[in-house]
Amino acid sequence: MNKYLSQIQRGMDLLGSDSRTLFIGQAMRYKGHAVSQQVMHFPLEKRIELPVAEDFQSGFALGLALQGYIPVSIYPRHDFTILALNQIINHIDKWTLMCPNSYPKIIIKILVGAKKPLNGGYQHTADYIEAFKKMCQTIKIVNLTSPDEIYPAYKTALNDEGSYILSEYTELY
Repeated sequence: MNKYLSQIQRGMDLLGSDSRTLFIGQAMRYKGHAVSQQVMHFPLEKRIELPVAEDFQSGFALGLALQGYIPVSIYPRHDFTILALNQIINHIDKWTLMCPNSYPKIIIKILVGAKKPLNGGYQHTADYIEAFKKMCQTIKIVNLTSPDEIYPAYKTALNDEGSYILSEYTELY
């Protein structure tokens, strides 16, 4: 395991050790993508398998956060997150602006698909991090390009107030 992936796993283990976290998305209970292996050792009750319904997933994450959980909402590609932007931009990001004394915490983990050794194609390898930054007012967005920034970013996302998007690069795994 290289240093980048090792730090990702260290961050995921930190999130998994918190009693408030729940991991939601596709392939949370079954093999399916790069993140599947990162959660397989967590108890089943912390892993919620969802259908491919990205907009629902983000709305579901907000509902969990309003109940006191810290959902870790996982999208295996930036491209898939486009379908969740309604909930992310209009609800999760704007929640504290609409309800100033309410601070739901959601950690959104998004991966940029690899182009090497196998190119996943245009629909799986886009990097929309700059567009996400322009659309979000309150969600903190962290672009994880260096192994040394990964664990501190995960720790801050868990312990800091508010929601985070953590963007990772599968090619660096």
